Amino acid sequence: MFIATLLTSPETPILNRETVESLRNAWGGGDARWLDPGVAAEFPLANVPDNVDQVWHDLQSLKLDLAVQPGAGRKKQLLIADMDSTMIRQECIDELADEAGVGAHVAGITARAMNGELDFEAALRERVGLLKGLPESVIAGVIRDRITLMPGGTVLLNTMKAQGAYTALVSGGFTAFTAAIAARLGFDENRANTLLVADGKLTGMVADPILGKEAKVTALEEITTRLGIGADQVIAVGDGANDLPMLHRAGTGVALHAKPKVQAEAKIRVNHGDLTALLYLQGYAREEFAA
Repeated sequence: MFIATLLTSPETPILNRETVESLRNAWGGGDARWLDPGVAAEFPLANVPDNVDQVWHDLQSLKLDLAVQPGAGRKKQLLIADMDSTMIRQECIDELADEAGVGAHVAGITARAMNGELDFEAALRERVGLLKGLPESVIAGVIRDRITLMPGGTVLLNTMKAQGAYTALVSGGFTAFTAAIAARLGFDENRANTLLVADGKLTGMVADPILGKEAKVTALEEITTRLGIGADQVIAVGDGANDLPMLHRAGTGVALHAKPKVQAEAKIRVNHGDLTALLYLQGYAREEFAA
């Protein structure tokens, strides 16, 4: 059995019964279950329809997301999440670069790197090099004044942890940021790169080895081994090209508001929902959410 999930942004609950029933009838699905009126609904399918991708594209113009996945084992025991532009709205290195007066230049490199147009490690070293001499104290100010959480993150973490799941924040960004965001949201652990500091200033270098796309897969494999579970029990979320191997390895890999290259390769794409979409995709109804 498979499950088709339709969802949209909780801020604009525009999913209507007509749309759900029309698609259910066209695909010969079972009875629809409303997970959250106006926001998310699902129905069972015997097979994956041949036109899933076309329907997904058609629904995008209506600001609706669609996913079809196996029905068994949807509720996961491990959440692995990217940080920048996933659990938070910003790219931390871009915010630091703005403080250093090179914001636009670095943001351009970041955008290309996240779309897979540049080698991640080389692009990271280049961008960090442009931060040389920036006072370390600026980091705390950026976290306080510039960083905002992606909607739905707190509910996602609280709900999965209430159900016994383990949570890990795994970022190609920096530990100075992941430590703060992990503490704010309640992640069980966090992994990222380390900015090197000397005499209270950034040296323009990052500690080796660089945590890139391979390291994210390694984190998934190490944590699942430690927990004694398989990769099929993992839900992973990210937006950049360096997240793709992790998304492919996880039982459920979700590209959230992702870059074009990521959307082209990911099986599950969410462009309109927020982080609570990961709960709906697991079959959680709104009344099951932990505040």
